[in-house]
Amino acid sequence: MIDICLLGTGGNMPMPYRFLASSIISYLGRKILIDAGEGTQVAMRILGRGFKSLDVICITHCHGDHIIGLTGLLSTIGNSGRLDPITIIGPEGIKKVVEGLNVINPYLPYQLNIIENPSMDIFMKVDKNGIIICENEKDSNIVISTMKLEHSSHCIGYSFYYKRNPKFNVEKATNNNVPKVIWNRLQKGETIELEDRIYTPNLVLGEERNGIKISYITDTRPIKEAKKFIENSNLFICEGTYGNDDDIEKAIKNKHMTFREAATLAKESSVDRLVLTHFSPAMTNPEEYAKNCLEVHENSIIGNDGMIISLNFQE
Repeated sequence: MIDICLLGTGGNMPMPYRFLASSIISYLGRKILIDAGEGTQVAMRILGRGFKSLDVICITHCHGDHIIGLTGLLSTIGNSGRLDPITIIGPEGIKKVVEGLNVINPYLPYQLNIIENPSMDIFMKVDKNGIIICENEKDSNIVISTMKLEHSSHCIGYSFYYKRNPKFNVEKATNNNVPKVIWNRLQKGETIELEDRIYTPNLVLGEERNGIKISYITDTRPIKEAKKFIENSNLFICEGTYGNDDDIEKAIKNKHMTFREAATLAKESSVDRLVLTHFSPAMTNPEEYAKNCLEVHENSIIGNDGMIISLNFQE
């Protein structure tokens, strides 16, 4: 099971009743954070999301409401006893911004691996000990994809595909004369050399199974390229800066989206579930405009701080 927690759902500035938009994806006890605006670590503490098991931080863009909380967060992670490296992924310019913010963090006890403006998919493997980068897709169980968005600064959207191992096939393992003592390790994806023979997972596993796709897009207009990028997502978390349809001109000018535009993008991309976030500070009650997205995409949810969405792998 994969848990997605909305730490905050606000845009532009933190409010007394709403933290800035950020989310944590948790799987096998390890975490990926999306954006780190002011107050993100406070929201994490309130919601009981641990710091030491945070392995990857994905930044959409370098506007303050999405990154200004990174410095304090990295310091707190250091104080949690973490020594393993952390991977930061972000758009063009992310290295310079992180270096600038970290002037006051000169002695972090762990290494930062920064991936700037990735031009290809990033393959990662997660287990109970952490998330590491893989050289190829075969060894990975998470694939992170990015795409360029349309905003007033360099901005990227994210797609996270959590792969699922095929079922163990006893008949196949038996027919291939695989010793039972290594069945469990092969099922977990290991390649094993035993008695001068190399055993690979494909000797014991059945057909591929569908994984879980989570897409995250914020601070952008609903560009056509996004449709293919988020297509068939099990969960699509999208900005809905403006709930009122009458604010469409404001959305175009500021390069954001209305609820209706986000819902249209979700419907045209055949996503299962849409969750809206990144609400304008002027919109104190986003639920008031829920009909504007529900009329277009019935499986739409107005996000709120602390909301948890759980996704299970399907047979």
